[in-house]
Amino acid sequence: MKAQVLYGVDDLRYEEREKPVPGEGEVLLKVLAAGICGSDIPRIFRTGAHRHPLVPGHEFSAEVAACGAGTDPALLGKRVGVFPLIPCGECLPCRQKRFEMCRDYDYLGSRCDGAFAEFVTAPADRLILLPEQVGSEAAAMLEPLSVAAHALRRSGFDPEAEQRVALIGLGTIGLMLVMFLREAGCRHIIGVGNKAFQREKFTELTAGIPDAAYLDAGEGNAVQKIRELSGRDGADVVFECVGKSETYAEAIDAAAPGGYVMLIGNPASDMELKRDIYWKILRRQLTVRGSWNSSFTGEADDDWHYVLERIADGRIDPAGLITQRYPLAELDKGLRLMRDKTEDYIKVMMVNRP
Repeated sequence: MKAQVLYGVDDLRYEEREKPVPGEGEVLLKVLAAGICGSDIPRIFRTGAHRHPLVPGHEFSAEVAACGAGTDPALLGKRVGVFPLIPCGECLPCRQKRFEMCRDYDYLGSRCDGAFAEFVTAPADRLILLPEQVGSEAAAMLEPLSVAAHALRRSGFDPEAEQRVALIGLGTIGLMLVMFLREAGCRHIIGVGNKAFQREKFTELTAGIPDAAYLDAGEGNAVQKIRELSGRDGADVVFECVGKSETYAEAIDAAAPGGYVMLIGNPASDMELKRDIYWKILRRQLTVRGSWNSSFTGEADDDWHYVLERIADGRIDPAGLITQRYPLAELDKGLRLMRDKTEDYIKVMMVNRP
């Protein structure tokens, strides 16, 4: 089979590899589509992975091509989404079915071979079956969509309340949050971005929402404008989707008394908080929460089923967030586009052609 193999920092090679063989409890998956995650960029170009050589890629959809021992042969030929975290099953979070917080996990595409290939193996219990009406590209976005849904569902957002919600950072996860907020009936959304195409996509996603506003981060005074627009001395819920000390401080400063701050952005460097901002957490009695990954238990109430249900019945349509598509052989072009920011992008997708 063909695969993009990472041998070290900035050493990605498109080459022929042996097709993997599924072990006990595993299936062989034919990759249909795979998204490039923002985390793939530093992994490939700056820091390397946990081991080399490694096939990156953890956001993907696939078709079951072979079933290993101990798996259900009825899976053969089924289209599936794949939860890429492989939990140890023994630590306290695992025993509580909070697998996203596993203490000793494996992970497709960062710790073991992933989806930037024609085939990959995965445990059968990491699969979610796809309804016929859910396309392979949309299904390849289940992982980042579930990350956004996980943050929303833990954030203190109440769809029954007239809450003011602010999002600082309108990259892929931020825009996905906008989709879920709209679907949940949120009528008051303020988005802070720094690119013209983010304004365009935010405006498109919030069309018809009575009280939606875009703020340009480059113009400054985002916190003051959020307070003015919310009419409540701040937003009831603030999502920090960047991962910088400056935006972390802004998120806290922009929250209304008794409000919630949800931290989602992966930190680009050490996070620091000035004393006057820390005081605001205390004096405003804010709830500050972190969000990591997503919940996948195989049960109907986990994040992946929450997302899949909404794609299947048309309540959200993630396909509009795909901005570039590349075949496997040319995936390096998409990776370098994201690294060098030579084009505007939201979700860059690898599509395996027949």
